[in-house]
Amino acid sequence: MFEFQQYLGFLAFLTILTIGFWLMIFLITMIIPYWVIGGTRELLKERKAKKESEQ
Repeated sequence: MFEFQQYLGFLAFLTILTIGFWLMIFLITMIIPYWVIGGTRELLKERKAKKESEQ
């Protein structure tokens, strides 16, 4: 069977895997869309300001 050290290693592996999974889900659903929307909003503001300054 398994020794205690192998059991702790397996639990550490599962913990790291689970943390990585939830971090990936968080980044995909929250951070990346926030970054893309913010960048687009800033680009549109710059274009609008440039257009207003030309007129």
